[in-house]
Amino acid sequence: MQSIAVLIPCYNEAKTIKKVVEDWKRELPEAKIYVYDNNSTDGTAKIAEDAGAVVRYERLQGKGNVVRRMFQEIEADCYIMADGDDQHPAEEGCGMAELVLNNGVDMVIGDRLSSSYFQENQRRFHNFGNNLVRYLINKIFNANVKDIMTGYRALSYRFVKSFPVVSQGFEIEAEMTIHAVDKNMSFVNKTVPFRNRPEGSVSSMNTIVDGIKVIKTILHLFCDYRPFVFFSLIAACLSILSLIFFIPVLNEYFQTGLVPRFPTLIICGFAMIAAINLFIAGIILQTIKHKERREFEFRLQTISQWRKDS
Repeated sequence: MQSIAVLIPCYNEAKTIKKVVEDWKRELPEAKIYVYDNNSTDGTAKIAEDAGAVVRYERLQGKGNVVRRMFQEIEADCYIMADGDDQHPAEEGCGMAELVLNNGVDMVIGDRLSSSYFQENQRRFHNFGNNLVRYLINKIFNANVKDIMTGYRALSYRFVKSFPVVSQGFEIEAEMTIHAVDKNMSFVNKTVPFRNRPEGSVSSMNTIVDGIKVIKTILHLFCDYRPFVFFSLIAACLSILSLIFFIPVLNEYFQTGLVPRFPTLIICGFAMIAAINLFIAGIILQTIKHKERREFEFRLQTISQWRKDS
């Protein structure tokens, strides 16, 4: 029988965790429910344990750190990630697991934005932030992901065991999405209902601070995963600026035979040299990236063999 693990990262979710665990036990009785407590101070861990979940702990603060711990410790054929705030309906879990177990999908993305998210969500700037992140990732990585920041996902064994967790906080969702797109792993957008947090339940995510971290993560991953495009864009900007300031100097030289703005000429020369160096760096890093991609495909074969042997 194929195994399913429901992974619930938690930080101070005492008001909702009991219902979340009970919902998952009812909808997926064959699954094992894991609650990973991230230094909660409101008794979340005890409530989850009393509700029937397996409770484990991650002392390093941040959702990314929790995900790293979960992915390292748990063995299953299908992993369902859901938050402990009761915003993710467990009723959708069975269908998401079916796509992973029987349809060969590596990541099922619980798409809130295509349902009632923009009407139900009451947090300021969240709608703008979600749209901005979705636009950036789809544009940069030529993808068609409907909801980048959702914490509701179903994942295959080979995705979980091949995913290198780098982010420490709420940037983890963007990192997972980009990894799936870049590594050509199959993913499906599945529209799921969205419900707001119940009264008295407060999110630990700071819209502005965590939003800036997500944008920085996207830029870092753009550099890591698309180095040629990233450095070529910077090189192109430097080249254009260099030419804009160089052309008047050159024109003046042709007219008078003099170069009165010699410092400008020197700066333009250095800017063009920097542009050329950046372009060459992009080519070298892209070559390294292609080599790493081939090595990753071999690692996938090894991971698949691990699962067969276990």
